[in-house]
Amino acid sequence: MSWTAILLLSGGCYGAKLAGVVAGDRFGRLLEPVSALLPAALFAAIVVLMTAADGASIVVDARLAGVAAATVAVLRRAPFAVVVVVAMVVTGGLRLVA
Repeated sequence: MSWTAILLLSGGCYGAKLAGVVAGDRFGRLLEPVSALLPAALFAAIVVLMTAADGASIVVDARLAGVAAATVAVLRRAPFAVVVVVAMVVTGGLRLVA
């Protein structure tokens, strides 16, 4: 990452915080539905990037199968610990076989 990108991102973060301080609650109520969903969307994007991306290429390997198995466990309303164990067992099993 270049220094220019770091400075631009830092300035953008500072500007966003400054806008929040200056605007107060005027925009808070208006943007509340969007801001409530933003953390979940960011977390999902991070999971996808860490699962299916390797640099500039897309990789389909055991990690993707583990996430798919965890998704099935979540849809079946399994407890969080069970979801994590299912993902670990499927990923580890496929890596052991391959």
